[in-house]
Amino acid sequence: MNFASDNTAGISPEILAAIADANEGAAASYGADPITARLEAKLAEIFEHEVAVFPVATGTAANALALAAVTPPWGAVLCHPLAHITCDEANAPEFYTGGAKLVSVPGADGKLVADDLAALLPGDLGNVHHAQPAAVSLTQATECGTVYRPAEIAAIADVAHRHGLAVHMDGARFANAMVHLDASPAELTWRAGVDVLSLGATKNGALGAEAIVFFDVQRGRELAFRRKRAGHLFSKMRFLSAQLDAYVTNDLWRRNARHANAAATQLAGGLSVLPGVSLRHPVEANELFVEMPEAMIVGLFAAGGQFYRWQGAASTCVRLVTAWNTAASDVATFVDAASRLAAH
Repeated sequence: MNFASDNTAGISPEILAAIADANEGAAASYGADPITARLEAKLAEIFEHEVAVFPVATGTAANALALAAVTPPWGAVLCHPLAHITCDEANAPEFYTGGAKLVSVPGADGKLVADDLAALLPGDLGNVHHAQPAAVSLTQATECGTVYRPAEIAAIADVAHRHGLAVHMDGARFANAMVHLDASPAELTWRAGVDVLSLGATKNGALGAEAIVFFDVQRGRELAFRRKRAGHLFSKMRFLSAQLDAYVTNDLWRRNARHANAAATQLAGGLSVLPGVSLRHPVEANELFVEMPEAMIVGLFAAGGQFYRWQGAASTCVRLVTAWNTAASDVATFVDAASRLAAH
C-alpha cells in the first residue's frame, strides 16, 4: 500500500525495453543520434507544432533551465506558493537564472488566476530597484492534484504576454492533466499560450527522463549552451531520448496516466464517504489530500500504509499519490483498513 509518491514506482516495461534496444550497437553522442532526432520529430507531430526539444534527466533541471532561458538574472518569475520550483527545488531556479526572483501569487487549489496576475502587472517594470517581471510558471497538474483547463491557461497567458512575460509550464504530471481533461497536448500548451514546457516522464513510468520543449524554436536555441554549461548534456543522450520516445509511442503516456488517475479516483471515492474524512481539494489527477482523524492516520501506518502527512508531523492532512502501476488490490486494502478504523 505504497501511496507515498509516484517516484517510488518502477519503470514501464515498454520503456525498459526501449532502453535495452538503444543499447544495441553504437550511436553518435551528445544528442546527434537517430533516436533523439526521431523524438523531436515525434513531439512535433504530437504537439502539432515545430518544436525544439532538449532531453534532461530530472524535473528540477528541466524547470530551472527552461526558466533560465526566458528570465534574465534581474527578472522575476510569478508562480503559486506551492509550486515545485519554489518549494521543492532548493535554489536551482535562482542558481540557473543567475539570481532571478520567484514571486508567489496565492490561489485556491494550487492554481494561479488571471485576474490576480493582472492586478500585479506591470508591477515595477522599469524600476531599477525592483526585480522585473519576466515569466509566469504554471504547474500542470498542480501540487494540489488539480488541473488547469485550456481556457484558464489562455487567460493567464493573455495577461502575461500583454506585459511581455513568457509562460512556462511545469508538466511533471502533464499526462495526468491531459487524460483528465481529454485534451490534446496542443490544447494544453502552445494553443493556450504556453511558450516552453517541462515535459515530465519520470513520475509516469520512465527511469529518469524529462524534456524541455520550446514552441518558439528560435527562442530555444541558446538552451543548448545552457544545458551544456549546467552539466546536463548527456554524452549517451540516446538513453534519455529512448525513454521519452517510448513514453509517447502508442499512447503509453496516456495509458499510464489514465491508470494512475483512476486509482486516485477510486481511493478518493472509498475514503471520502467515511466519517471524519474529507478531501481538501478536487481529485483531478493522481494526487489526493485527505483530512483524517489522527487515530486513523496512526492505524493506517500500522497496517502498512506508506504516505506522508502533508504539513508536518502534527498534521491530520495526508497526501496519497497513485502511480501508473498502482494495484487495485492495494487501493481496496487501504480503503478497507480505513473503514475498519473509522468504525472504532
